[in-house]
Amino acid sequence: MRNVLRTKELQIAILATVGIAAHLIMRWGFGGGPDDLTVVGPLYAVLVLGGGPLISDLLKSAVGGVFGADWLAGISIIASILLGEPLAGAIVVLMLSGGEALERAAVGRASSVLDALAKRSPSVAHRMRDDQTWEDIPVDEVAVGDALRVLPHEICPVDGIVLEGDGGMDESFLTGEPYRIRKAPGASVISGAINGDAAFTIRAAALAVDSRYARIMSVVREAEANRPPMRRMADQLGGFYTPIALAVAAAAWAVSGDPVRALAVLVVATPCPLLIAIPVALIGAISQAAKRGIIIRDPAILERLDKSRTLLLDKTGTLTVGRPVLTAVRRIGPHDESSILAWAASAEVYSKHPLAHALREAAAERAIALHPVSAIEERPGDGLRATVDGHQIRLLGRKQVEDQARLRELPPPEHGLESMLEVDGALVASLQFRDEVRADGLAFVAHLQPQHDVERIWLVSGDREPEVRALAERVGIRRYVAEATPEQKVEMVKRERAHGPTLFIGDGINDAPALHAADIGIALGQAHEATSAAAGAVILEPSLRKLDELLHIGRRTRRIALQSAVGGMALSVVGMALAAAGLLPPVAGAIAQEVIDLGAVLNALRVGLHGGALSDFGEDA
Repeated sequence: MRNVLRTKELQIAILATVGIAAHLIMRWGFGGGPDDLTVVGPLYAVLVLGGGPLISDLLKSAVGGVFGADWLAGISIIASILLGEPLAGAIVVLMLSGGEALERAAVGRASSVLDALAKRSPSVAHRMRDDQTWEDIPVDEVAVGDALRVLPHEICPVDGIVLEGDGGMDESFLTGEPYRIRKAPGASVISGAINGDAAFTIRAAALAVDSRYARIMSVVREAEANRPPMRRMADQLGGFYTPIALAVAAAAWAVSGDPVRALAVLVVATPCPLLIAIPVALIGAISQAAKRGIIIRDPAILERLDKSRTLLLDKTGTLTVGRPVLTAVRRIGPHDESSILAWAASAEVYSKHPLAHALREAAAERAIALHPVSAIEERPGDGLRATVDGHQIRLLGRKQVEDQARLRELPPPEHGLESMLEVDGALVASLQFRDEVRADGLAFVAHLQPQHDVERIWLVSGDREPEVRALAERVGIRRYVAEATPEQKVEMVKRERAHGPTLFIGDGINDAPALHAADIGIALGQAHEATSAAAGAVILEPSLRKLDELLHIGRRTRRIALQSAVGGMALSVVGMALAAAGLLPPVAGAIAQEVIDLGAVLNALRVGLHGGALSDFGEDA
């Protein structure tokens, strides 16, 4: 709130209020004459100290080729000074500065996605010296071929090849998949990946500026630099309203020969329903969304949500819940499924691995009792070993299985992840996992076209093609792209923008460039700072119903804002006609405009007063 109070626009609005009040007190309270300096001095102070900076800003915008609806207000201020109507001009200063203060309060200050990505970027690397000791160096000094140490839970500084070590790395920032990828000598590692519990020695294969994470940051910079500006609703409406007002003012002057009539037309034409009512509607929508766990970072998206006809959805965390579930138990030998699950879930009882949680959850759903467990050992590259109810249990990967003859009895994995179970040295089962699909995914996709006029829906994922295809078929999406890199997602957004405004929904760092490049970016869940910074809105609860609520908030905001703006302008046109006929002098015109503003603002306030259900999807459908 303190930052809002310090904005220039609000300070000017306060100055204008004080100046107008001082003028009225001196004029009517103390009986001062209309030409007395003590009476008109406060008004001219408002026009110079307040109107001057506002007009300066308008001129700077004009140099940049930007002509908005507020130009009528600027012209009115200048005309009021030239024609000796300071009170009318001071009222216009109050209206213009007040509207801009509301706009700034609505927009707020969004942190840069580049700043967030830079904070996550590794800055230090551990390099081996010639004497076989380690030194810390800035990551920019890493040379190709350097031997680097990546400690547990550190971010990999550059792209490289593993020389020593065996463990897992989280590459979800690139792929979106919330699983650790096993790394052993000879495996490739990418900058930005988060190391697991094992230390690695890698050989740098690229400079920091050429590594994978740096390229993603480069894509975001390019998207930020080349993103075409979107015209705001006020400027779109003002584009045809402003010429009409100027034409009426010029005609009134030409016919009557009285420039004051032109000023009266301009004052009553000042587009305050655009400058004030629309920001009020946006503020109400931001408040309405916040009550529902939706943070609006860029209020401009509220004007565009209802116009989006193309929707791009990330897979993991959007149409899936972002955690694996057990989908199949493929048995080898006489052991039944309940025994297999009891052994596997008991062995994983203390593990933090995502697959361990899936096993325990599957056993609980089937009411399978766990066995006593002892001697647990989990070493990188060797799987998990445990003694469960007297049996030697081992959970490991397919490549680690030594009994190849028995392994051949199993069909190859089709999709998702897999864990092999050995009991007392014998392979007994293959446990199949995949990310859990949201139960309401199919209904949500079917809901988008008839209720929100979405014409093109894409499923975009860094996952493998069979997995993406299976999910697309399950939820009824005909268009999908698999194994998509962050750069490819941005290219997709650029291509789809040719068909109209695009909406991209994701939750991972790998989605940040596309979220930033899209007309509207929405992050689902407690997203990473870089993802949240790139998005126009963050839905705290990763729920498709909440997403539907946001779409309805956008539609309702745009409808009420248009009602307020167009209705207010229509009344202003009536006022312009009266002013052009000489029936409404400048000060009376300014007061009439304030009455129109009040009606437009009261209507705009309805956006924030809605207390019922907004979504027509799910339980209210």
